[in-house]
Amino acid sequence: MPHYDVVILGAGAAGMMAAIEAGRRGRSVLLVDHARYAGEKIRISGGGRCNFTNINATVDKGRDRFLSANPRFALSALSRYTPDMFIALVREHGITFHEKTLGQLFCDGPATQIITMLLGEMRKAGVTLVLETSVESVSRDESGFAVQLSTASVTAESLIVATGGKSIPKMGASGLGYQLATQFGLRLTETRPALVPLTFEAGALEKLKPLSGIATPAIVSHGRTAFEEALLFTHRGLSGPAILQISSYWREGDAIAVDLLPHRDAGDMLRAARKATPKLQVQTVLGNVLPKKLAQLLGDELDMGGMIGDFSDKKLAVVEAMLKAWTLKPVGSEGYRTAEVTLGGVDTRDLDAKTMAARDVPGLYFIGEVADVTGWLGGYNFQWAWASGWAAGQVA
Repeated sequence: MPHYDVVILGAGAAGMMAAIEAGRRGRSVLLVDHARYAGEKIRISGGGRCNFTNINATVDKGRDRFLSANPRFALSALSRYTPDMFIALVREHGITFHEKTLGQLFCDGPATQIITMLLGEMRKAGVTLVLETSVESVSRDESGFAVQLSTASVTAESLIVATGGKSIPKMGASGLGYQLATQFGLRLTETRPALVPLTFEAGALEKLKPLSGIATPAIVSHGRTAFEEALLFTHRGLSGPAILQISSYWREGDAIAVDLLPHRDAGDMLRAARKATPKLQVQTVLGNVLPKKLAQLLGDELDMGGMIGDFSDKKLAVVEAMLKAWTLKPVGSEGYRTAEVTLGGVDTRDLDAKTMAARDVPGLYFIGEVADVTGWLGGYNFQWAWASGWAAGQVA
């Protein structure tokens, strides 16, 4: 039975980073994945350009940008492996990149460059990569772990679980990491789809359907949390960066509010229109500042006929409220099928923040998405993967 110092389950971002770091320390490392290729979620990320980190995913700037039952848990790893450190590796490999918006860094070329870089670093570190291989069982005794694979049985001193969450099941996502956590006595927090489009009941969807494909700048809020980015209407409901962001905070039964004129005084705009173009219908006025079909829908919802010149201040205030805080009530999300990440996971109370080790199971580690740490959209989850993989790789 082959023996390794470290066996890592999952050849995604976190797993490959952990393999590189453990291998650099001279550890014998076996990295296992059931997929045909390593880094499949990296390949499809960022529209195929890989939003590989965010310059704001640092302890000082990104402190509130990672969701967890214990939001402080992520800070240790993030403080020791920073975006600048990953950027230096990217530069070393001659990969060109650009900042899009809000600190998001994307490759100029295809995302496969990042995968090639990681595979190259693994080869240099002496990592053994085995693909198209499933994990059938894991057991532990005083000497370490026994892992039954579909192709062989191996033993290891340390086992790193980097199997991800439940998001994008068509790429092979499964609950294996959660099963292993439960098997070894670790607690789980509630898991749910995150960074995911929101859906509506049939009646509301019928009204929104004509808007499918239309995007507009907006500030979308849920309670005290708000995101200013693009809002996209779809045939199922709402998507776009602003919606994906707020979905991590939204819960069934809650409403969201949409400011359709970010940083604009809607009251001033309406009063100016009443004075300058008094004979226009409200839909026409709204169509001057919003996509025409959206303006028509809002006008239908307001159900205020007549010319804007005849609108009282009270009626204008109703229109202003609609523009600045349009209230919508989703009934659900598109689920794990399209979710970019899984919210929740292995309870961080049972993990060491510095090493990602299970507190009560020597030699066992949980890194990346499988742990209860979820970042904002825009490179934060990749930075968590790099940082948590790096942390485990220093000690496993």
